[in-house]
Amino acid sequence: MKIFICDGTPDCFFTAVFYSFNEDCIITSDNEIQLSLDSEVIHIKSDAEKSERVKQGILRYDSEATDDILLVLRSCDPLREQKALEYIRRLLQAKSPIKKAYNLREVIDFNDIIYKINGETHRLKGLLRFMEISGGALYAPYSPDNDITELLMPHFAARFKAERFVIHDVKRKKAGMYNGYEWIIGYAGEAEICLSEYERAFETLWKKYYKTVNIKERPHEKQMKRSMPVRYWKYLPEKNDLE
Repeated sequence: MKIFICDGTPDCFFTAVFYSFNEDCIITSDNEIQLSLDSEVIHIKSDAEKSERVKQGILRYDSEATDDILLVLRSCDPLREQKALEYIRRLLQAKSPIKKAYNLREVIDFNDIIYKINGETHRLKGLLRFMEISGGALYAPYSPDNDITELLMPHFAARFKAERFVIHDVKRKKAGMYNGYEWIIGYAGEAEICLSEYERAFETLWKKYYKTVNIKERPHEKQMKRSMPVRYWKYLPEKNDLE
């Protein structure tokens, strides 16, 4: 079986689709994929022309499919590229939109990924915690399951129009940065954060409040888990000592 290895970028994925469309194959960006004895590994380099040809072929039958595919490629699902390939094959075979063809396994798998990404994005619009750092900018570290920083930036840029802020995906070492006018995405490794005096005082008050309402004999962690998954607790000041 042929295994097409892409670099994780959308253009490289669409280039891989161009070469693999009629093959019995796997597309992945996982360089550590387990190989069988008969595997033929092919490393794909991005080709803008071939990528564009694939995207135009998709748009011919569904004007929304390309955006949906780009969303799926943000997933943490290790089979995201393969599921996107299978969806594209079904779409081009049907020659019409298939997003609501819930009888097809490829569509169910594809839509399930979109559901999970949209769900996490929606949750973090309400759960992401910003802290004020020295200099007055706002900083929000987080470790999302999926690569959603670009999806969050328009929301918070509209919400904090006049503020400077950074949303830092610690796990992927990337950050969205907004200067009060426009936002960009860039590489961000380890960050040394110095909280402002106001933020330190606010966090101290918040921790005291949490200890006061959190009656030891009547713990309410089950309710907290329903409201916010445990994997997001790492950046809660009331659950962790950030000082």
